[in-house]
Amino acid sequence: MMSSSNNSRDHPDQVKGIPPPSTAFHMRQLLVSCADLISQSDFSAAQRLFSHLLSSNSSPYGDSTERLVRQFVRALSFRLNRHSTPTSTAPLDFSPPCTTNTNNKMMMISYESTDQETLRSCYLSLNQITPFIRFCHLTANQAILEAIQVGQQAIHIIDFDIMHGVQWPPLMQALADRSNNTLHPPPMLRITGTGHDLNILQRTGDRLLKFAHSLGLGFQFHPLLLLNNDPTFLALHLPSAITLLPDEALAVNCVLYLHRFLKDDSRELLLFLHKIKALNPKVVTVAEREASHNNPLFLQRFLEALDHYTALFDSLEATLPPNNRERLAVEQIWFGREIMDIVAAEGEVRRERHQRFETWEMLLKSVGFSSVPLSPFALSQAKLLLRLHYPSEGYQLRILNNSFFLGWQNHSLFSVSSWH
Repeated sequence: MMSSSNNSRDHPDQVKGIPPPSTAFHMRQLLVSCADLISQSDFSAAQRLFSHLLSSNSSPYGDSTERLVRQFVRALSFRLNRHSTPTSTAPLDFSPPCTTNTNNKMMMISYESTDQETLRSCYLSLNQITPFIRFCHLTANQAILEAIQVGQQAIHIIDFDIMHGVQWPPLMQALADRSNNTLHPPPMLRITGTGHDLNILQRTGDRLLKFAHSLGLGFQFHPLLLLNNDPTFLALHLPSAITLLPDEALAVNCVLYLHRFLKDDSRELLLFLHKIKALNPKVVTVAEREASHNNPLFLQRFLEALDHYTALFDSLEATLPPNNRERLAVEQIWFGREIMDIVAAEGEVRRERHQRFETWEMLLKSVGFSSVPLSPFALSQAKLLLRLHYPSEGYQLRILNNSFFLGWQNHSLFSVSSWH
């Protein structure tokens, strides 16, 4: 990486073998130098360096590096605007999903500014064009299936942030198939799904109910609305908010969820995990990004995010054409919102606080959970998913500490683990 000592006024294009300033490669280096200056609170120098990035005007239709740089330029522009003079302007219209508060003291990342239907479409596109979400769901489902005994007649799954419920039809199908292959009747399945939009929760429940009935499964759905999408409220009121019935086998599903509890310390997360442990579930499934985006030091967080999203954008570059509409939406809206949050937000409003597996392993063990090895069959399923639907040699599947890691090339991006 290039430090702030690089002089943006030099002309490396005149040196043989060094790319000209307009290339995406050089723009990435300028990003790091700009972030370094911001971390040192040298905002005047950062603004001058930033003008080079703006004049290059990276394209959302370029190669993966150029597209990535555009998202980070957009996020840096909003971070810099907090420290700009009243006369400074942003030459590019990035149309980011952001708003400022009325006193303009803090840039707020508005997760509600993008309409829910657009986000739903982006999430489904992400689920379709990349293997990462499906890998998390498939592996978690297999862990749940193996933790619940054949013949168990009542199953309760608590799904934290169920979103659109796309994880559960395959599990329902597996439960129905298992019943058909044994002498046991199909189980009664209850799902408690949390979310912050009651309309989406109800529509999700209706779809799952219809699918369960098509399989002959008894099914109930219980929406659990989180006001203001506040996980702290859930941590405090978890036992009273969820109804547990006798003779139910309980599974708790935390797919891409636990990082939302992290702030500058782990107190809220530890409280939540203690409450989960007290429910005595048969299994707790955890999936998280394999990245360190909770570093309080801005530059370290920036560099980590740049590496993480470089791998993600490279995977899209290798598997989809440049003008693919789903790819554009995922890059600009879904990943763009995440990058904006990691780079431009600070304090309580910053939500994308991903941590590597080692952190989750330490925290889960500290409250009494034990790791449950994921099975060889779960591994074969994950390999089959990649081979049939995402046939690229770039996707890499690893097993470490009883858990699965999926990444691009040699860069792990997502982890899935099972706990009891």
